[in-house]
Amino acid sequence: MKDGLARNLDYLRISITDRCNLRCAYCMPATGVQVRKHDEILRYEEIDRLIDVAVGLGFVHFRITGGEPLARRGAAGFVAELARRLPEQDLSLTTNGTLLAPVAAELRAGGLRRVNISLDTLVPAKYSQITRRDIWHEAWAGVEAALDAGFDPVKVNVVAVRGFNDDEVLDFAALTVERPLHVRFIELMPLGEGCAVPGGHIPGDEILAVLAAGGRLKPVAQGQLPAGAGPAAVYRWRDGLGTVGMITAMSHKFCAECNRMRLTADGRLEPCLGSEASFDLRGPLRSGAGDEELRAIFRQAAAAKPECHHLESAGEARRKMFRIGG
Repeated sequence: MKDGLARNLDYLRISITDRCNLRCAYCMPATGVQVRKHDEILRYEEIDRLIDVAVGLGFVHFRITGGEPLARRGAAGFVAELARRLPEQDLSLTTNGTLLAPVAAELRAGGLRRVNISLDTLVPAKYSQITRRDIWHEAWAGVEAALDAGFDPVKVNVVAVRGFNDDEVLDFAALTVERPLHVRFIELMPLGEGCAVPGGHIPGDEILAVLAAGGRLKPVAQGQLPAGAGPAAVYRWRDGLGTVGMITAMSHKFCAECNRMRLTADGRLEPCLGSEASFDLRGPLRSGAGDEELRAIFRQAAAAKPECHHLESAGEARRKMFRIGG
């Protein structure tokens, strides 16, 4: 499926819940948020139906996100069954890792091949500070369980925040030397609570300079990239088993190559993270819409995809990342 600029759209990020067991300072208020009612959230069979429609339109990459997806009852079984049902599709899971260890083996046995684990610090006290939860050890257990279960690749996503974890860049890179971990530094984006971290943005080039000063850094060739590298610029640090990458959505936009859309937990199709455009799928789905009517909504969303986001000049963002999905 093409958008209005002839970009090929083949990647759908699917939020299965707006609930999360963390309260990260750049994402969610300390008091939490008003969660959607259960009947407002897409049922698993509805998500299955929309995935089938998306496959028919040429989507081949699917990522399950939240909130924290594993916080939803039955999530591990749903993802494992989805992996079994769609073996030819590229399916992945993004999680904060805190609930992963008990279900990692089940997910891998079901056919899920790769996971992304969000972890912004290697210091338990700082983890408690930014997530407002004292469960760093559960998150790290999730990383170890993913490696033990045989996921490949296992990616660790680090939102880089000046004054918080900018002193840990080399510590994270060191994880990739003797472990097949793939660390990706993500620029802080002005979405919702991210606007409440003044001066927190660190350009990817600055992180690269720290890495280069800390050891040999060389680009990874196209044919050797970890699966699902997407828009990341990927490097090997000190000839490690894993890699380090930069996702520079602010300082070096990759909108010209964007191939994705998002499905929110309450059934809205979002063509761009930086756009207010949103298309309801839940209503038509529950009103008995046929596949062609649902495909038409996907095409409408594709046509509304903007050429580029303008988050850098948007001022105080109205959009909340926890509402859109990770």
